[in-house]
Amino acid sequence: MSKTTPEADVQRGNLARFPLLPLRDISVFPHMVVPLFVGREKSIRALQAAMEGGRQIFLAAQKSAQTDDPGQDDIHVNGTVCRIIQLLNLPDRTVKVLVEGRRRGTIQRFIPGESFFMAEVEEVHESDVVDAEIEAMMRRVKATFETYATLTKKIPQETVSTVGDIDEPSRLADTAASHFALKMDDKQDLLSIASPSARLERLLVLMESEIEILQIERKIQARVKRQMEKTQKEYYLNEQMRAIQKELGGKDDFRQDLLDLEGKINSGTLSPEAKTKALAELKKLKLMSPTSAEAAVVRNYVDWLVSLPWGSFAEEKSDIAEAEAILDADHFGLEKVKERILEYLSVATLLKKLKGPIICLVGPPGVGKTSLARSIARATGRSFVKMSLGGLRDEAEIRGHRRTYVGAMPGKIIHNLKKAGSSNPLFLLDELDKMSSDFRGDPASALLEVLDPEQNHAFSDHFLDVDYDLSRVMFITTANSLHTVPRPLLDRLEVIRIEGYTEMEKLSIAERYLVPKQIEGHGLSAAKVAFSRQALMELIRYYTREAGVRNLEREIAGLCRKIAHRTVKGAVRKIVLRPSHVRDMLGPQRFSHGSVEEKDSVGVVSGLAWTETGGELLNIEVTVLPGKGKLNITGKLGEVMQESAQAALTYVRSRAVYLGLEKDFFQNAEIHIHVPEGAIPKDGPSAGITMATALTSAITGRAVRRDCAMTGEVTLRGTVLPIGGLKEKILAARRGGMKTVMIPRANRKDLEEIPKEVLTGIRVHLVNHMDEVLDRALTGKSCMPEFLRTREVTAAFSETSATAH
Repeated sequence: MSKTTPEADVQRGNLARFPLLPLRDISVFPHMVVPLFVGREKSIRALQAAMEGGRQIFLAAQKSAQTDDPGQDDIHVNGTVCRIIQLLNLPDRTVKVLVEGRRRGTIQRFIPGESFFMAEVEEVHESDVVDAEIEAMMRRVKATFETYATLTKKIPQETVSTVGDIDEPSRLADTAASHFALKMDDKQDLLSIASPSARLERLLVLMESEIEILQIERKIQARVKRQMEKTQKEYYLNEQMRAIQKELGGKDDFRQDLLDLEGKINSGTLSPEAKTKALAELKKLKLMSPTSAEAAVVRNYVDWLVSLPWGSFAEEKSDIAEAEAILDADHFGLEKVKERILEYLSVATLLKKLKGPIICLVGPPGVGKTSLARSIARATGRSFVKMSLGGLRDEAEIRGHRRTYVGAMPGKIIHNLKKAGSSNPLFLLDELDKMSSDFRGDPASALLEVLDPEQNHAFSDHFLDVDYDLSRVMFITTANSLHTVPRPLLDRLEVIRIEGYTEMEKLSIAERYLVPKQIEGHGLSAAKVAFSRQALMELIRYYTREAGVRNLEREIAGLCRKIAHRTVKGAVRKIVLRPSHVRDMLGPQRFSHGSVEEKDSVGVVSGLAWTETGGELLNIEVTVLPGKGKLNITGKLGEVMQESAQAALTYVRSRAVYLGLEKDFFQNAEIHIHVPEGAIPKDGPSAGITMATALTSAITGRAVRRDCAMTGEVTLRGTVLPIGGLKEKILAARRGGMKTVMIPRANRKDLEEIPKEVLTGIRVHLVNHMDEVLDRALTGKSCMPEFLRTREVTAAFSETSATAH
């Protein structure tokens, strides 16, 4: 090990043995009081040995702070002999110790055999003799330390005073070094210098080097500060220059923009309220800096006010003949809707000014609700804007956000009016039934003001905060169903139902619109491709199941793609599509519609059901078995339909004597009602008479006519109540080959709206009571199960029994 050369002011002491405590990232100088936290077992044992042997311990720094278990070669040889002032055991098994440095020491050798480091140390005794040179150096160190403290501003003034009062050179050097921000290598270098004069000289070099770095940092900081002041100065000068330009009549972009806005406000058609608001905001804007955030918000608000079409109206068409021609050219059928639009135009022609109607088009998907709105806009000469309400949850989408929010904007109503460029557009609110609400509000409630003719002349958007007149806007809403539309909102709408198309209507639409559109859209021509009526009927009946024509158009497009592919390959020059071509290109038939049974059956009745894709034949099957009065209902039926089945059974039981049954026949039977296609949910009351007929047939053993279909709700007394969707149901009966259809007499009025070609070949019977249904539907003799017959079989129900009611 290296030993320090003896100097005149240094005396080497005798060798002494001390417990050794290795330190991490810290060097302890003599005269320095420092707290330490000790956690390593070997170090704690060294402290315990020191406490038992006179509180003396030797502290030396590790060469690397990352070493957890240092060896003898990992510890610096120069350190400090310290006295333990206080030792405290902590709850986490670590030790807090307060030590005071006494004198320097150098490790001569390590003592083996201990469970902690034990070292033999040569102590260094320093002389405090002060001559002129040391005195001068001490003054220089004190002055430099004071300069360092002034620059860093991290050393307390009390410490500076304490250092200034020290007279011993050794104590001065060690105290100043302990308060100085030095690297570990520099601290160890100072600790290894035994001579006070040499140590003061080395410390002075380190302090002056650090002061020089601090002065450079100060210069950099001052330069940055001057640059910031320069930026502020430039802003101030730019403002002065802008003022000078204003005085000289020069160009000022921001002021020019303000003048343009003021001109638009004064020359525009803003409402008095909006004009007053805009001028007030413009006045505030003139007093603001153009680069401030508040100025951008106010500028955006004024821009929105002046960009809206206040009092600007598009010229509406009043030529009824032209409007009718446009509607007929764009859409086939839909006579009721067209008639309503023409009525509106006629009244508008007479009054010259009329509040826009609020129409709700309700119908299944694909029947042309949205395209009809576009045609109405073209027929009336209005601009067309559309807003989709599907999935809308936030009320702010309708009314906008208040300007207190960052990034606030007007709602979609105001947005679309700006887009339309007039205050009387046709505004389509699509998918009205698909709105929802959450914690952000209820958009349906916000629409109440928009769609109320008595209120929408003063519609208030949260962002604008002024009233806007929507009374001249023609609102049209669309929905697939009205079940989810709130009643207060529905009360403000004029509902027009668009029923599904008949097969003949779909055929006409395909021939007139869909086929020419898809042929042209796929680069083909009518000279090379033609669709026969039989091919189109094949598509309509067996490849689509819908009330509209959206899927039909998709299938026609699929055929055109395949023809285009074959044309490019040279396999086709000219083709007339027939049903066989359709099956060859699109594969097997995808749908099969209900059809007439092969023979009259017992307990099987054809009912009629309504779905969103049109009408369907719905067979209902009933089987009667010996049992104990149990009713089983299967087929994934809804609650209403199950209740209809129970009502039908109660009616049959109430007519037991009339049917030739014991009054308690149900106690000896188990009845099972099943509706096929069990994976499809079914619900509604209109299958009531169908279930009652099937029950009667199964119980009495009489067959049901195979070409007879029926629909109607039944009561416990057998009264037949009206139903909905009659057109679609009769279409399903016609498609399935039924010859007779029984419907409630209360639905007579609905027959007038069904095209005559749909009713051709079908006998429609209007019924009031179940007995009339049974009289027409049941055929053959009674063949009831033995366990259900009465003792007097002669009273059994026969084919010629008279109608009771």
